[in-house]
Amino acid sequence: MGCATAPIAAWYLAWIAMIPLWIAVLEPEYLLNLFFNLSGLRVSQHSIPPKNLPNMPLKQSILYGCLWGAGYHGLAIFWITGIHPMTWMGVPWLASLAIAAFCWVFLTICGAILVTLWVLSMRWADKLIPQQSVSSSSLSLLSLGKILGKVILGTALWCLLEGLFSLGDLWWTSLSYTQSPGNLAILQLGKISGPNTITAAIVLTNGLLAAGIISWAKKGQALVAAGVGVLIALHILGLGIYTQPIADAPNQSMKIGIIQGNIPNTIKLYPEGWRKAIAGYTSGYEKLVDQGVVAVLTPETALPFLWSEQVAGRSKFYQAILNKGVMVWIGGFGQEGNRLTNSLFTVTGKGETVSQYNKFKLVPLGEYIPFEQFIGRFINRLSPLDAKLQKGAADQILDTPLGRAIAGICYESAFSRHFRRQAAAGGEFIITASNNAHYSAAMPAQHHAQDVLRAVESDRWAVRATNTGYSGIVDPHGNTLWLSGINTYETHAHTVYRRQTQTWYVRWGDWLTPVLLLLGLLTVTVNREY
Repeated sequence: MGCATAPIAAWYLAWIAMIPLWIAVLEPEYLLNLFFNLSGLRVSQHSIPPKNLPNMPLKQSILYGCLWGAGYHGLAIFWITGIHPMTWMGVPWLASLAIAAFCWVFLTICGAILVTLWVLSMRWADKLIPQQSVSSSSLSLLSLGKILGKVILGTALWCLLEGLFSLGDLWWTSLSYTQSPGNLAILQLGKISGPNTITAAIVLTNGLLAAGIISWAKKGQALVAAGVGVLIALHILGLGIYTQPIADAPNQSMKIGIIQGNIPNTIKLYPEGWRKAIAGYTSGYEKLVDQGVVAVLTPETALPFLWSEQVAGRSKFYQAILNKGVMVWIGGFGQEGNRLTNSLFTVTGKGETVSQYNKFKLVPLGEYIPFEQFIGRFINRLSPLDAKLQKGAADQILDTPLGRAIAGICYESAFSRHFRRQAAAGGEFIITASNNAHYSAAMPAQHHAQDVLRAVESDRWAVRATNTGYSGIVDPHGNTLWLSGINTYETHAHTVYRRQTQTWYVRWGDWLTPVLLLLGLLTVTVNREY
């Protein structure tokens, strides 16, 4: 499953990668027998685990969940180790290595916990649906119905857990993003009920295939056929949505410019970086204005200063705005009380700052300290990193002279609810600003995959500017119309469109998960009668 994510992007693996986990849930005995058959070893009858999950030792259930969860999340999120070395920030080499290792291990454990909770919830589900073994000598229609009910309930529980985990501040690896940006047909399902629609499709297909494999010799072909049928039907549905014309109105067009400044983090916060940023963004802005853009987007903290000081000091960049008279979204720092905000400022061609968006989803330990009043002093002793930015409000709206924008800064791209809320409030196009410097190409590739999902779900054009790559333009169907290089200075101008459409997801949110839960529980109720 980890290989299905960008940059490997073998998205097709996701449709079979959960089969071992599902087998462990549906028929624990099958895995052990398979292992001994493949290894040529003998096993005594007494050493084979029970055939139903509730009777399986709790430690074994936890082991299955931890192994699969750590494998997927650990591989997918391995790019986090790229924060090492942080010697340029004054962090000793060994301390930097320890911080990077801790971040990776901690995030991997969080992913393992999610999957383990799912396995444990399936133990509960097994108690609700008393049934014969999946690999029983005969599978009646009633037995098939019970198996199907368990797979549906398992799918709903997985979606529920992903939804709950995404409410927190540590979220990135939804199963849905394994399909982005390569499988554009299935991405269209995000318009129906958000990322959990794609997640449900993956979990359900894997569950049906797993059940069919276990019982292949006992009429399990019907389950495999159902899994393949679901896979094909959902891709046909997605392809039908994808082939619908986008139908943008010509009077809603606007030519937007992007500047990718390529300022390495090693110099970004020092005088050399400041001079390079001012020079690069000023020349890029002037070049794009000469190409006829109506607005320019810069990356997260493109100018790592208090923007109010740049205005007061009439910096070279601010002077260029006054001279050229074209609007710009500036990534910089604002101030609330005695704390800074990571912000995007809407600055008109007259130099007026007419709106400001403050980053809402801050990175724990990197931009803020969780439970600071209790553990703040302890964390400050352990880590030399300064993590004291002020969090933005959850209900922000970014109105601009070009219309209402849907804004996101860096890490926020993983939180679909954040973009849905702004789209439902009248957001007409997406702008995201990021700083992916200091990581390998895996991180910006996955970040682009997240932004593609957000564009499809909300049926909006997306413009993304990053510091070192990948910057891009994405249309409402998820097509990447332009993608920058990595670790390069680039400017690009592209025509995008304002849109007022509302997808089912924008209107009603994730309605599919509760429907699946109700369907699963209904199946449980019916099955308990027989």
